[in-house]
Amino acid sequence: MIKMENNKKYSKILIIGLGLIGGSYAQGLSKKGFNLYALNRSQKAIDYAINNNYIIDGFTFDNIPNGFLSSFDYIIMGLYPKAMMDFLNLHKDELNKNVIITDVCGVKQVFINDVQNLIDGEFIGAHPMAGREVSGIENADYHIFKDANYIITPTEKNTEKGINFTRMIGEELEFRHIAILSPQKHDEMIAYLSQLTHCIAVTLMTSRNSEQFINYTGDSFRDLTRIAKINENMWCELFLENKKDLLSQMDLFIKEILKLREAIEKEDQETIKNMMKLSTERRKKFDNK
Repeated sequence: MIKMENNKKYSKILIIGLGLIGGSYAQGLSKKGFNLYALNRSQKAIDYAINNNYIIDGFTFDNIPNGFLSSFDYIIMGLYPKAMMDFLNLHKDELNKNVIITDVCGVKQVFINDVQNLIDGEFIGAHPMAGREVSGIENADYHIFKDANYIITPTEKNTEKGINFTRMIGEELEFRHIAILSPQKHDEMIAYLSQLTHCIAVTLMTSRNSEQFINYTGDSFRDLTRIAKINENMWCELFLENKKDLLSQMDLFIKEILKLREAIEKEDQETIKNMMKLSTERRKKFDNK
C-alpha cells in the first residue's frame, strides 16, 4: 500500500455525492489522513459528514462558493451517471484546468468519452465492486471495500498520473484486488457478474408472492435473493445504460436455464449431472480465492 506520507500531493480531495459509496470513501480516506471536502444535494448529508469527521467542510449544489471547484486538483464523483453528466455540464468552466476526476459508476461506455471531451482536465473511470442493501451516508462503512474488487477503466486519453491517482484510491481503501480493464470489457463483465445477478434476484422475488414462504424458506433462497432489496432508481438507470451488454448476458442465461429445463422434462440425467459438475468445478475456484 502507498503510505500517506508519500501522498501529500493527493492530500486535498473533493468528493461530489455523499451517498453510500461516496460516504464510505469519505469515511475511509479521512481515517487515512486525507483532507476531504464535499458537495452534495442535501445539507443533511454534509452535516452528517462534518459531524463524523469524514470531511473538513462541504456545500450543497445550489450553494457552491465562487472559486471552490477550481481549488481542487483531484475530484471523486460519487453520483449516478446521468447526475454526474448534468453536474459536469453545468460546472465544467469552474473546474481546475488540470483537474483529475474519477468516479464510482457501475457502467462506463455510456458517458466516458463524453466526459473526457467535456472537461479540460483528465477523467479516468473506476468502479468499486462493493455495496450494501441500504443507501445513504448514514450507512457508510469503508470496511465493505476490504474484500472487494476495484476496477480502473483507462482509455488512450489517460495519463500515468491519472492512473496512479486512481490506483492510490483503491490501495488506500484497501480493496482486495485492483484490476485494469477497458471500458468496453468492463461493461461486458459487469453485465454478467453484477447486473444479470440482480436481474435474477429481482425476478425470483417477483415470480411469486414470497410472503407465504417466509416461515419455510432456507438459506438457498435467502442467499440468492439477498440483493433483491434494490435501489430501483440506480439499478434501472444502470440496466438501461448498459442495455446491449446486459441483454446479451440475459440471453446466455436464458439459453442455459432452458437447457436445464429441457433436461429435467426429458429426465436426461446425464445432462443434468454434467451441468451440476461444471457448476461445482467453477464455483470451487471462487472458494479457493
